[in-house]
Amino acid sequence: MHDPQHPAPGGHEDILETVGKVIAWYQQEIHAARRSPGSAPNRLEQLLAEYTACVRDRDRLRDATGQEAQRLGALYAARLKELQPPPGP
Repeated sequence: MHDPQHPAPGGHEDILETVGKVIAWYQQEIHAARRSPGSAPNRLEQLLAEYTACVRDRDRLRDATGQEAQRLGALYAARLKELQPPPGP
């Protein structure tokens, strides 16, 4: 959902950058899950599925216009906010 205090990125390039940051987060987590012997197999499967969905969205964004681009921008801005740790004291 759109949060007026944290507006979605504006242009396609900004949105692509945000999606790229989310994809990078998933890549990092996938790498860590593969290296960790105690990692739950379903976690890796979930991370891979989310990563794949993000890549598909990024590809769709390249041709998206108007509302669809803004919807994806808002979605990924919110997701990035959820994935990033809160700032320290």
